[in-house]
Amino acid sequence: MSIGRGDLDRNLGLRLRRAHGAVQRHFVEHFADLGLTQKQVSVLWLTGDHPDLAQADLAQALDMDRATTMALVHGLEKRGLVSRSPSRTDGRRIAFRLTETGEALLAQAKVAIAAHETWLKARFSKAELGTLEELLARIYR
Repeated sequence: MSIGRGDLDRNLGLRLRRAHGAVQRHFVEHFADLGLTQKQVSVLWLTGDHPDLAQADLAQALDMDRATTMALVHGLEKRGLVSRSPSRTDGRRIAFRLTETGEALLAQAKVAIAAHETWLKARFSKAELGTLEELLARIYR
């Protein structure tokens, strides 16, 4: 039996949330074998791209509070994916670096990300992708 959604289909916020749920489900399917969440992948990726990244900088780049960022880093550190030590540029700050295991898992995650990105982009034309990216930038900045 199919039921109509009425006003739910006219509510932009709820529709965005439903779209996010569909994208998130696809993401989770591709990352289940790696045992990583989207936030963990983001931490690994930024840490890999910016070795010696400090906690405050990582939190700001991810639009997260410091407590959430540290919880993510602690979990990744327990798995042996991230290490922390004094910053090479500012010894007062603690910085994060990927371990060899973290680098290997990030490489696997990037393959899964490429598959996920292909799936998502296949749903839009090139022009629509440009518009979507522009619209998302307005929401996040």
